[in-house]
Amino acid sequence: MYQVLDFSHERNITVDDLVRRVEGYYPDADFVMLRKAFSYATKAHLGQKRSSGEDYIIHPINVSATLIKLRMDMDSIIAGLLHDVVEDCGIEPIEIQEEFNPAVAQIVVGLTKISKIKFKTKEESQAENFRKMVVAMAKDIRVIIVKLADRMHNMRTLQYVSEEKQHKIAQETLDIYVPLASRLGINSVKAELEDLCLRFIKPDMYYKLAEKVAMKRSERETYIRSTVDSIKEKFLEYSLKSEVKGRPKHFYSIYKKMVARSVDYDQIQDVLAFRIIVNNITECYKCLGIIHSSYTPIPGRFKDYIAIPKVNNYQSLHTTVIGPKAERIEIQIRTHEMDEVAETGVAAHWKYKEGIAAGTNRLDWIQELLDYNQAVENNSEFMYAVKNDLDIGGVFVFTPQGDVRELRYGATPLDFAYAVHTEVGNKCVGAKVNGKMVPLRYHLKSGDTIEILTNKTQRPSKDWLNIVKSGRARTKIKQYLLKVDRDQNKELGLDLFEKGCRVFNTSLKTIKKMGELDHLISHFSVANFDDLLIQIGVGKLEVKSVLTEVPSIKKNSKESPEDPQKKLDELNSFSSNLSKRVLKKSQSDNAVIVDGLDDLLVRMARCCNPIPGDPIVGYITRGRGVTVHTKGCARIDKGEMSRTVNVEWNAGFNFKHPVAIRVITLDKPGILSLISNKITDQGINIRSALAKSLPDRKGSFVFEIEVKDYSELIKTINNIEGLEEVINVNRV
Repeated sequence: MYQVLDFSHERNITVDDLVRRVEGYYPDADFVMLRKAFSYATKAHLGQKRSSGEDYIIHPINVSATLIKLRMDMDSIIAGLLHDVVEDCGIEPIEIQEEFNPAVAQIVVGLTKISKIKFKTKEESQAENFRKMVVAMAKDIRVIIVKLADRMHNMRTLQYVSEEKQHKIAQETLDIYVPLASRLGINSVKAELEDLCLRFIKPDMYYKLAEKVAMKRSERETYIRSTVDSIKEKFLEYSLKSEVKGRPKHFYSIYKKMVARSVDYDQIQDVLAFRIIVNNITECYKCLGIIHSSYTPIPGRFKDYIAIPKVNNYQSLHTTVIGPKAERIEIQIRTHEMDEVAETGVAAHWKYKEGIAAGTNRLDWIQELLDYNQAVENNSEFMYAVKNDLDIGGVFVFTPQGDVRELRYGATPLDFAYAVHTEVGNKCVGAKVNGKMVPLRYHLKSGDTIEILTNKTQRPSKDWLNIVKSGRARTKIKQYLLKVDRDQNKELGLDLFEKGCRVFNTSLKTIKKMGELDHLISHFSVANFDDLLIQIGVGKLEVKSVLTEVPSIKKNSKESPEDPQKKLDELNSFSSNLSKRVLKKSQSDNAVIVDGLDDLLVRMARCCNPIPGDPIVGYITRGRGVTVHTKGCARIDKGEMSRTVNVEWNAGFNFKHPVAIRVITLDKPGILSLISNKITDQGINIRSALAKSLPDRKGSFVFEIEVKDYSELIKTINNIEGLEEVINVNRV
């Protein structure tokens, strides 16, 4: 049977101890290689001391011992022994590869800090080293498992460094490594690190809890023994064999309850946890039935992680009941295999010659971290995304197809949309939760079924950054906004460059043909010509300063009797005028741009009343310019498609559009006033309202309202559907 892990600091571990421990679960391991690594590390660290005054080699030996407790493979254990030799002993990675193997060398290199680069702040150094480790994790998950073992032992001996350093390292552990252990499902490491962090971040609270727990130790142990005996006795009545054990909760778990409930330790009732381990899933549910029939269950405190496992593959039944002497106790019910997975997480899936077993597909989040690393340039933004997205869990929601998604507390429909797919998030215009429209700011709850409404013309806005909670969603929104800005600035820069070329009687095509673009890219230290155009578009570079560096233009300017300053002044005037024209275009009075033009006669079709956000098509009408319809409008003559033109909404247009909505309600007094207030409270103008009674005591209301775009219409519909009397709301 798998035992609870003990990660205590051990001072006198020998290589024979390590060999004996590995033999217990991996008798066919390469022990010759293990002994060689032990000797190699001992020799490399000879003479080095830790802050405690102990020989340094005690640290890597304890790291390897922790990895053995997690039942890791031989490459990981050897990497644990060697993890500091590159950074602290000046040994080259190629030597480790030759002496041992490429896998060990790769793990060690992934754990080696970036020491040759000078960073402005410690936070920047921390971020860069973690980003490096993320890349290594993507290649081999064992990198982070060895790092967790390393951090575990460092936290175990943290009392020997300065108080300032204790707090800094403990906070980093709580922010980064505890969530990592949780994501990997290594709950034994997670719980141990949390308690150690509390000890150094809030020592007064830690020692107060330790004292309180110690005071009631004999009383608690007596209660645990009697409760365990009582549970076993009840199971024997049903011929159910099980292993039952109880323990007080970890200090950090108790501390979180005290903070969440704003109470003192003496007011926390559920400080004891019992674990029941059986042989199979059927027996898990049988146990649950016996427990609930024997003790009173607390409503709302039952969770089934067997039917719906956590994202880290954790499975168990959780319930809280009123136990003997009216004490609240938490009970976890699981199989032996589930218990091992709960303690060692991804390490329990390790096949010693084949790598990670079936659990591999649950490590997609590592690829997401890698995506963040590539997409985000700012270190603080990267660390924000990591801290937020590692600490996932708490809300289980369903797709319309019945698939389960696990999200963090406070997640919104937008977070869900981006969790499904980036394009689903980018095109999101609304959401239905349990069949009812909800605002995008709605906080999702466990059990919610979510349907995301999308529109091809929808685009993310900066406001969304204030709605989403997950780092993934924030990163994807920022990526999109940045791309839009880049594309617009590139287009403006190209326009300036081409028209500036004409001032000097040349063209971009000519400059390209003469091979002079490479000179400009090199001179202005940009990655490529697109980046140069973007710099011009945002105003960081003046087009005149760029063009006067073109060799052929320089040569012609010297040979020409005409004063080049006149051309430069003309170019400056052109740039200024173009900027004004661009500004004017963005503030145009036309809601729709036709084939890039904004000065044509355009009217909105009354049959479908398109509003910004709707897919649209322009239809040429005699004597009336272009009429804009929604693409699905039945009034468009399909036989004359040649008369259609490409149209798009003008993002800079700011005007209210009329749209009609029909509201079906229960026919109750005052309902018209309630609906009207819901609309006007949002700042929406009502142009007209038509009301009538329907059979079956229902009411029908048609409102013509003015909205700026499709998203505002959806928000208005959301607000109206929030009324209990409302049956449904549709656009007419």
